[in-house]
Amino acid sequence: MPTHPVVIGVDSSTQSAKAVFIDAVTGRTLAVGRAPHQVSGEGGARESDPEAWWHALCEAVTTGLKDSGLSASAVTGIAVAGQQHGLVVLDRAGRPVRPALLWNDTRSAPQAAALTEALGGPDAWTARTGSVPVASMTAAKWQWLREHEPRSVAAAAAVRLPHDFLTERLAGTAATDPGDASGTCWYSTATGAYDPELLQLIGLDGDLLPPVAATGAARIGSLTAAAAGELGLPAGIAVAAGTGDNMAAAVGLGLGGAGLLDHPALSLGTSGTVFAASRTRPASAALAGFAAADGTYLPLACTLNCTLAVDKVAALLGLHRDTAEAGGEVVLLPYLDGERTPDLPAASGLLMGLRHTTTRQQLLGAAYEGAVVTVLRALDEVLRACGLDAADPEVAARPLLLIGGGARGRHWVETVRRLSGRPLVIPGSDELVALGAAALAAGAATGEDPVALASSWQGGGGTELPPVERDMETWERVSDVLERAAPTLLG
Repeated sequence: MPTHPVVIGVDSSTQSAKAVFIDAVTGRTLAVGRAPHQVSGEGGARESDPEAWWHALCEAVTTGLKDSGLSASAVTGIAVAGQQHGLVVLDRAGRPVRPALLWNDTRSAPQAAALTEALGGPDAWTARTGSVPVASMTAAKWQWLREHEPRSVAAAAAVRLPHDFLTERLAGTAATDPGDASGTCWYSTATGAYDPELLQLIGLDGDLLPPVAATGAARIGSLTAAAAGELGLPAGIAVAAGTGDNMAAAVGLGLGGAGLLDHPALSLGTSGTVFAASRTRPASAALAGFAAADGTYLPLACTLNCTLAVDKVAALLGLHRDTAEAGGEVVLLPYLDGERTPDLPAASGLLMGLRHTTTRQQLLGAAYEGAVVTVLRALDEVLRACGLDAADPEVAARPLLLIGGGARGRHWVETVRRLSGRPLVIPGSDELVALGAAALAAGAATGEDPVALASSWQGGGGTELPPVERDMETWERVSDVLERAAPTLLG
């Protein structure tokens, strides 16, 4: 049994809740509890019941506590890292008015385009928020709700992000953090506050929003007796403000002011995400110019189609995902659910270069290549947002931190190595979002810097792979098809 205090980091993702119990001194994982989420919707719709998130969080925590064999009295803090951008609308009793609109719900693409135009174009938005509205952003979802469900808007007594909703259930206190708030397009990264003009533009009363804590590690309250009863934990332990899942992953990797700055990371999950922590405020229309959880910035690009899209192609071909081969002449852009980066919300998959000699294995390999080229092109933009030259040999030699479920897949790793030409580091921890949330919880309990804590826990350490020669032929072939097809064939 550990003699050190224990903290809980919760990763409330699109698909599940994970509660990771961490030794707050050593960073050792003591137990992990899990419970699934349900996502509904057809076409562009993607929705979930926020109450189900809470029930899954409770199940994950109670299961993890039981499996750990710990005394509940050892736990000193808890923090939630949640899927970003989701729109949660609550009534006066704090109950959801309707299912939450999720980050990958693309129905709000027309509203995003209209909002971009209404403020004067992409540059006007990036100057204020660091980001341009796309279908993922919460402001576009609120605008969609205003236009399609005015009764839901009229019933709104509070508007929350997914992690805000869960944090409020824990502490009984409304709060968010700069990181997750910066994904709404109604929070200004230039001023560090909600933007009154943007709120007026989308018809959102600022009184419906939670206060913004200084950082994701700020202690915004204590675990209420009611929540403690459901979780099996002591009432009164520290509850951190928490943050978005990408910001928490950065903390878990030790990226931030007290750790690595301007260092690239690539997450291969349902979505493909590239980011770096920087002191330079990003303002590129091609990126989400987020704030980080620790007071720095987190320029980030997200592609909608990554492991899930490639797995779908594998299923259609009747192949295991690791039987793929290099695509040869074939180019497959697996934009099965529209695409966020590049901004092509109405796109579908595009196949070019098919021959009689093309094999199923090459088709699957081409799906990997299309997904990886897309996300690596976005990585170059992230590096530029940090004030770096992506072609500089020193920058190109910085190891790429490869995380997410795809980082455990042989062909994913091989494709990223071949198309990036970079050295890779694959961290040993499978739960970096939850690890980052645990560091925020420890920060709330002790006042220590969460990035410094996570760095001491060495969550970013793992298997190191040397670079291989970059496959520029495939890179240029896929890039050429993407540039020629967008927007005509992919619009």
